[in-house]
Amino acid sequence: MDVFFNTFLVLLGALFSVLNPFGAIPFFVGLTQDYNKPERSRVALWTAINVGIILLIAFFVGEYVLRFFGITIPALRIAGGILIASSGFGLLNANPKKRKGISKEVEEDLQHRNSIALTPLAMPMLAGPGSISLLIAFYQEHNKTNEIFASALSIVVVSIIIFLILRSAHYLAKYLGASGIVAISRIVGFLTVAIGIQYIISAVLTIIRGI
Repeated sequence: MDVFFNTFLVLLGALFSVLNPFGAIPFFVGLTQDYNKPERSRVALWTAINVGIILLIAFFVGEYVLRFFGITIPALRIAGGILIASSGFGLLNANPKKRKGISKEVEEDLQHRNSIALTPLAMPMLAGPGSISLLIAFYQEHNKTNEIFASALSIVVVSIIIFLILRSAHYLAKYLGASGIVAISRIVGFLTVAIGIQYIISAVLTIIRGI
């Protein structure tokens, strides 16, 4: 039971830090400013569902992708650590009105779309390369039945948290203000950088021990 809860809490904390749903609030508010309340709730719900599906696929299928391309776990950890740390540095220097991977042309095009739940909200804003590589590497070290169940549960829980945050995005944006959102994003960014560096250190130590 201790292993179950430890796995659940560790992955939940890591995923929440890497996904950083608070950082998506300004962009969600901007894209849904002309939506009514039920429409915003629907977009928030489908964004959370899409994120959950993407993360579950990455967790359960990612290992076979690695085998197909002949990628080792240390290599994945180093690449994932770099991506996660880079994402964290981006949050530390974030402009709340801009998000990585979203060009001006895409932003303008999105204003005319009926659904934004999959792109760009679910990908690449929330479930990006950092979270995907995190899950693939996590599965390699936590693949017992109870650990797999705990990991799947944390993915579901973090998806629910994303839904609740996005559903309350307009209220949170008014309550916290731009400075509050930036402050939260930078705190999460610092933790994300630490997670990325820890992944790199773990990979390097694994390589050294294998020599």
